[in-house]
This record gives sequence, structure tokens and C-alpha cells, in this order.
Amino acid sequence: MSLSVIIPIYNDSANLARCYQALAASSRRPEQVIVVDDGSSEPLPAPPPTLNVKVLRLEPGPQGSYVARNRALRDATGDLIVFVDADVTVHADALERMERLMAESPEVAAVFGSYDDAPGDGLWISRYKNLAHHYVHQHGRREAGTFWTGLGAIRRDVLLAMGGFDTSASTLRDIELGMRMRRAGLSIRLAPEIQGSHNKRWTLGRMIRSDVLDRAVPWTRLIVQNRQLSPDLNLDRSSRASSVLTWVAVAMLLLAPWQPLALLGAGAALMSVLVMHRDLYAFMCRQGGILFALGSAGLHLLYLLYSSATFGLVAAYTLWTQKRATSDSKDADPSLS
Repeated sequence: MSLSVIIPIYNDSANLARCYQALAASSRRPEQVIVVDDGSSEPLPAPPPTLNVKVLRLEPGPQGSYVARNRALRDATGDLIVFVDADVTVHADALERMERLMAESPEVAAVFGSYDDAPGDGLWISRYKNLAHHYVHQHGRREAGTFWTGLGAIRRDVLLAMGGFDTSASTLRDIELGMRMRRAGLSIRLAPEIQGSHNKRWTLGRMIRSDVLDRAVPWTRLIVQNRQLSPDLNLDRSSRASSVLTWVAVAMLLLAPWQPLALLGAGAALMSVLVMHRDLYAFMCRQGGILFALGSAGLHLLYLLYSSATFGLVAAYTLWTQKRATSDSKDADPSLS
């Protein structure tokens, strides 16, 4: 089984250099690496001589990472198309594990892995964000309903048959592709033992903006459009229940000046959330100590608030616009009534 690695890049040369070195140090080197420069204004690093690297450039750029991935697919010759983000350094055995799983499980059409528990950036926000992602993927369902291009692979014939990524959709293109694959009856495997280090630097503002605009908004649109709320990853039942409980706690705290007993309700709701996610907070404590765990718990509660609020608002707006469009169509053509 031959491997083609596809890496989109836009002004992230330092991380691409690390990505190259990790691929070169792999126990299973790919036959082909395709780097798609999405109009970077900085020069790209030279690849190691041991890697067979082809560099493509999108003009004009940037056009988006999924346009870049689709462009690379035209030149990819491997039986297995491996997607790696430029800011991910794969573990030495990651590609070998991918190849082995796909070779031993011909019924699996795609596989994706996980960030490891040693993120490249040591800032508190970065550590929390990357470790939370690691935790979610380590505890996700092995038979997945989505796909992830940070460190994932799809059989080339399957990807071509699916038409690649839908770049016209204002959604999470990798997750949308995963949903299409599942509707087609294809199997997608989450293999948390396939890992890489994430080197992205996060700030609080960047994290919230990404969670809301890049994740919650498009993911909600996908859920409403497909009328399917998958229990995958951070959409499991405990996450949904804890989002409701966190908002109950907020409501109780706002009511407390007039009804002091509401403080007990707020405390009970927050305690329930802490108990439901005790394994996550214990993991954070093991990684960074009690203060890091307390800070992580605060960030996680904040995440539950803004992500669930985004879900509710976007879902309501999307359903309203769909209903209005249906009503307008019936008005224009009475036969549809």
C-alpha cells in the first residue's frame, strides 16, 4: 500500500519545517508528499532530501485549505491519502499504524487519529486547548461518524468516488465529508493510538473565535441540514447535559439577589457538571497540577456556555430561514401547498 501525504500551508513555515522532519523520521516514510502553498507571503522551508516532496502553489491565494487539499488530490498517486496539518508533527509510528490498520481492515474507508498529550506550545491556553482535543479523541467512539484532516487518511478510490471535499459549503468540510461517507454506508475509524503533536499557539480570543466561527457555527448548520445529532466526540450526551446545567447555574446566579436559595441550585448544577467531567479535570490535573486543572475547569465551563449558546442561536436561525424559504416557495407556486 503506497502513501501520499497532503499538507496545505499558509504562512506557517516554521511549523512546516517541523512537520517535514517528523515525516522524515517516520518508521514508515510516505512514497509522496504534496505541499500546497495557499499563497503564502513567506518562503517555504526546504524539505529533507529523504522525502519525495512536490510543492504546488495556488494563485491567487489564499483560497482555503480544502481547496488546497482537493488540488493536491489531482497529483496524488498513493493508495492511501494521508492528510496532515502543517502545524502537526506526527509520531514516528503514526503512518505505520495507519497503513497497518487499513491493510488489516479492508472494510474501513478512512481513519483518523489524535493530538498527543505533549503539545508543542507551552502557554497555558495552548496546553488546555490541545489537551482537551486529545482527551476528546482518546474517549471518542471508535466507529466514528465524522472525519478529521488534522491527522487522518482515506483510501484514494473512496475519496475520488466521493468527489473530494465540498468547498462550496460553508461548513466543516472534513466533517461534512465524513457524514457523506457514513450516509453512503462507509466505515470511518477513530484510532487514538495514531498521534501527532500540535504546535499551534492559542490565545483566549483566538480559541473562542475558532470554537464559535470555525466549529460551532458550521457544525450546527451541518446538524440542522442533515437532521442528525451524532453522539460523536464533544457532542456526546454528557456534553449536551452539562451545557444545559451550566446555563441553569448562570440563571440561578442571576436570580440569587432576589432568591438567595437559588445559590444552592447554582452550586448543585455546577457540582453536577464537575462530577460529569471529573475524568477530564483529573486528566488536566495529572498534566499540569491543581492550578492548571482549576483554570482548565473554568475554561471548560466557559466553552460549554458559548458553544451551546452558538448552537441554539444558529440552529434557530437556520430553521427559521429554511421555514421561510419553504413558505416563499409555496407562495410562488400554490401547487406545492
